[in-house]
Amino acid sequence: MQTLTGNVARIIFAVPFAIFGMMHFMHAGAMAGMVMLPGGVIWVYLTGMALILAAISIITGKQAGLANLLLALMLLVFTLSVHLPGMMTDNMMQKINQMSTLLRNISLIGAALTYAGLAGNGGGATKSEA
Repeated sequence: MQTLTGNVARIIFAVPFAIFGMMHFMHAGAMAGMVMLPGGVIWVYLTGMALILAAISIITGKQAGLANLLLALMLLVFTLSVHLPGMMTDNMMQKINQMSTLLRNISLIGAALTYAGLAGNGGGATKSEA
């Protein structure tokens, strides 16, 4: 059971972030339009690299606590700056899509914070198991 809830769970959690990070590099131009800061495409590359590095850290267990905290912070920034404002529209489909993404991000923030807490205690074991 520890293999499933520890190693396998970390990989399942991390791999989509690595893939999404790679997508930032493959589709940087299209994603740059969503960035509300000067130097749009640079931020896309930077966040793509951060996602890939977070995934590697989570999978390997190297600095996984810090990686998960920073991942949670990045997701919170995206949620508040992109998805929450995106819900302020009259387009019902766009509102539903943004709400779905917002709720998914909140769930991922919770998971990243949970893994950050576990990583501080051996990377996957709960306090009672350590």
